[in-house]
Amino acid sequence: MTLPAMLAMGPLEVLFPIAAIIAATLVPKVVAAFRRPRRSTARLHRSVDEAGADLVSETVDTSGGPLKPGGRRRALRDPRLLPKNKAKGQLRAIARLKRKKLMTKEEGDRLFGGTLRTRNRNLRDLLADEEQLARHGLPLWKSEEELAAALGLTRRQLWFFSTHRERERHPHYVTFSLPKRSGGRRLIMAPKRGLKAVQRSLLVQFVDRLPVFEHAHAFRRGRSVRTGAEPHVGKRHVLRLDLKDFFPSITFARVRGYLISLGYSYPVASTLAVLMTEAERQPVVVEGATYHVPIGQRHCVQGAPTSPGLCNALVLKLDHRLAGLARKHGLAFTRYADDLTFSGDLDRAGMLRVNALARRIIRDEGFTVNDAKTRLTSQGRRQTVTGVVVNQTLGLSREERRRMRAAAHRLNQAAASGKCDESQVARFRGKLAWLAMLNPAQAAALRGRCAGWFR
Repeated sequence: MTLPAMLAMGPLEVLFPIAAIIAATLVPKVVAAFRRPRRSTARLHRSVDEAGADLVSETVDTSGGPLKPGGRRRALRDPRLLPKNKAKGQLRAIARLKRKKLMTKEEGDRLFGGTLRTRNRNLRDLLADEEQLARHGLPLWKSEEELAAALGLTRRQLWFFSTHRERERHPHYVTFSLPKRSGGRRLIMAPKRGLKAVQRSLLVQFVDRLPVFEHAHAFRRGRSVRTGAEPHVGKRHVLRLDLKDFFPSITFARVRGYLISLGYSYPVASTLAVLMTEAERQPVVVEGATYHVPIGQRHCVQGAPTSPGLCNALVLKLDHRLAGLARKHGLAFTRYADDLTFSGDLDRAGMLRVNALARRIIRDEGFTVNDAKTRLTSQGRRQTVTGVVVNQTLGLSREERRRMRAAAHRLNQAAASGKCDESQVARFRGKLAWLAMLNPAQAAALRGRCAGWFR
């Protein structure tokens, strides 16, 4: 429209096209801003923005971008759990009549119950990231129904095994203790038959597929104490570190966060984490009834089939960092469960520097070093890795082999007199088989001292 034409028009006729242009430009932006999901933070204890000012509400990111900066796991949100725009007055009543049922009462009780409850509101509505799961080669379980079907359970049976109860009448685990070789007792929590079958199925379908670092030698097919000790044979110095409370350090929250990072939805990750963890419980009698109440947080327990492989996978980042430290200083590095070993030709001062740096990395990754089991040994002393001597060749110590020769001599005398004890023979066979796995030459020398009772 030309300027003379606009001057010939009346005031209202001039304002109308201008208002139409402004409305066409601003209204879509206002509507988009209004429709963007927002949560109220009024009931939170403390919520501030980047500038430190109090927040009244927060915007929910529904773009599907990375869950963490630089990560590949996408933040895909469940639309059923996103905040809704609240209508007012009569519009609210009409909206309530037209509202569709998003989930059943059982599903709501499960999602917002104590087992799946979380303070992190950015995790609660996460959906599965199929691309991330395919990237890791893991089974695609998008819901608890699909997980239950894969395990051969109904949904109610799955919930029975994967519900954290503050007062458990019939716990899923049998707890007992075994004596440690170094003194003290080791707590074992063995799952009962039903849960053990579920965990064994998870071990085959899921845990065995998790990524594990190449320098981890425990709980893996084709790896053993021997493969973990071989890289340290004949080294000038051997540094051994031990992770304190290794299995209890792998908590339920750690497992759940790890499973979410792999691509699983929040409900599935939480359910899997409950299935593979448990808290130590103490029996309490109340009004004649015995309840088993937790005395700590849930964690991976010794006795569950899934715990070894899951713990191996969860320390992948720790393994990478410690292996990088060893590579930087020209050292060999292996990990057998909670035993960390560095070896190389550095002098003592250099190994002490590596010790300090390794401790810092371990602390950054949320673990603690057991100072009582830290050892730095040189070639002038006996160097052992997970009980195996590595000074010159792999094998048992000289004292242990002398005891085995003495045991063979006693068994020869007993066999000659016809009083050979079968239990002692079985014990000797076991020790000799252990030595044959470590050093066949040393085992052959001992086997040659045995009489006919051994063959």
